[in-house]
Amino acid sequence: MGTSIFGIGISGMNAAQAGLVTTGHNISNASTPGFTRQEVVQVSNTPQFTGGGFFGQGVAVSTVKRIYSDALANQLTLAQTQGSQLDAYNAQITQLNNMLGDGSTGLAPALQAFFGGVADVASHPESMPSRQALLSSANALSATFQGLDQQIADLRSGINAGIAGSIASINSYAQQIATLNHNIQVTESSTALQPANDLRDQRDALVAALNQEVRASVVKESDGSYDVFVGNGQPVVVGTQAFGLVAAPSLEDPQRVDVGYQNGATIALLAPASIQGGTLGGLLGFRSESLDAVQNALGRMAMGVAQTFNDQHALGQDLNGALGKPFFKVAGPAVLPSTKNAGNAAVTAALQNVGTLTTSDYRLQYNGAAGGNETFTLTRISDGVTTAVAFPTATASPPGFNYNVDGITLNLSAGAALNDSWLIEPTRFGAGSLGVALTDPAAIAAASPIRTGAALSNSGSATISPGSVSSVASLPLPGTVTLKYDAAASQFVVSGAAPAAGPVAYASGSNISFNGMSIAITGTPANGDVFTIDRNTNGVGDNRNALALGTLQTANTLGQSAGGSRPTTTFQGAYSQLVNQTGNMARQTGVMATAQKNVIAQDLQAQQSVSGVNLDEEAANLLRYQQAYQASGKMMQIASTLFQTVLDLGK
Repeated sequence: MGTSIFGIGISGMNAAQAGLVTTGHNISNASTPGFTRQEVVQVSNTPQFTGGGFFGQGVAVSTVKRIYSDALANQLTLAQTQGSQLDAYNAQITQLNNMLGDGSTGLAPALQAFFGGVADVASHPESMPSRQALLSSANALSATFQGLDQQIADLRSGINAGIAGSIASINSYAQQIATLNHNIQVTESSTALQPANDLRDQRDALVAALNQEVRASVVKESDGSYDVFVGNGQPVVVGTQAFGLVAAPSLEDPQRVDVGYQNGATIALLAPASIQGGTLGGLLGFRSESLDAVQNALGRMAMGVAQTFNDQHALGQDLNGALGKPFFKVAGPAVLPSTKNAGNAAVTAALQNVGTLTTSDYRLQYNGAAGGNETFTLTRISDGVTTAVAFPTATASPPGFNYNVDGITLNLSAGAALNDSWLIEPTRFGAGSLGVALTDPAAIAAASPIRTGAALSNSGSATISPGSVSSVASLPLPGTVTLKYDAAASQFVVSGAAPAAGPVAYASGSNISFNGMSIAITGTPANGDVFTIDRNTNGVGDNRNALALGTLQTANTLGQSAGGSRPTTTFQGAYSQLVNQTGNMARQTGVMATAQKNVIAQDLQAQQSVSGVNLDEEAANLLRYQQAYQASGKMMQIASTLFQTVLDLGK
């Protein structure tokens, strides 16, 4: 009996000592990130059977376990990866919003100043200082577009660097997790599968840190190891082996860094949309959802200013009597072939109508020949709308096949290989390439190239308008164009026009248009009355084209309507929409990021309520285990006294 009591006492002391050690370990690591509270698991020893029944044999420590909840840990990890994504997105879009919304250096004051210069020329078309001021304001406008585009390029470079840095962190975490998988397997296999709690805590902390960079899913294997997957199921950790991601140039745009998956010597690029969560997901999401759209929108505005102003400027006449030359210069749509293209087909794009341009990029993919046709799929990336493009193979030879879409014209030739693709960026380089083509103030076409007049011998009351020009194909006029009224036929007979124009029926005030010119005759002409259209010689003080240029400030020139038939917004309106959209997105992500921080705090509190160290509880455990140790010691003291009594009986 004494021996049994001794054993029970010793087992109790050992169990109490294990409890004290574990409690002390918890207290020491109360502030250690990722530490999970541990607890001694005690079991009763197998009792001894006697004639009087089963007598207990004390206690044994079966293991030390982590107080860990998979559900709460996963919930916290998911909240943290979403929070990291929102933080990364919000940090970038806040910079973009500040750039666009700056009232002093943004685009709005530059546009206002430019059209103010146009108005000044319209008021003083003969003034060289006014003309020089217009060129200066035009250069300032183009510099503002270029400056905004450069800031976007800087943001893009920062995102490329951020993607590379995030990938480096992911690879480091993956390698550490694989190493811990190995250490845990070795440690637990040599200790009868007792859990290596602290190593498991370290591994879970690394998984949480990995999810701060990218959303990762974990599969727990029977040997205690973790398999970790990202994207659409690409493994970065399998057992004790780590597989790296790489920052690789895009197949379509070498200046864009994408995420690649390293598999031996092969690198497969992952679809950006498949990368969700964490800093990496936030950077990729911001680039595709906001940065590209803003740069495209600015490019569309620059191309809109250039084309509409150039078109109207071409209808005017400068101080030297020459027709207007291009005022602005700007790059057209860009086509970037994939580096994996195996064929030799050529795809080009040209601006057709700036009024129907969108702010989206497009992807063209060759599907092969079918039924004597070349078949392609054109995808508008912003909304995923696809269009089938097919044409007979014979028409794909030079000059090729033309296809019009959203304000651009694509020219496709033969020679594509299956799955060849091209990225089409209609407006991406518009803002960065905008410049002023004119350098001579006298070359500003403020005047109209035509003037009208009425013969002094006219006896009727009709008058003729100054006239306007919609095309210069037949200009400058080779001579005087005469409109003579035939009262019997109620029409004007046109002579001197090249190409020749037929008689024009007369209705007071209605437009008479031919050869790109329009006039209006109002009143009652007499038979034989003559009206003339001539070249506008000595039109130094003429401001008609300058006035027409000024109206572009308030004209709807961008953004097609739902039916695609007409533009719906002005330059300033388009910029205001862009600023508002960016600002709303910045506010939205800011609110969501703040809300997510609260979610993380709540999830962390719930997780720590189970797995965290409570110092008050641990202090109580110290007292409990201390008393248990003392009680077990007292039991051994009693057992010793009993044993001594037995010895004394033998004396």
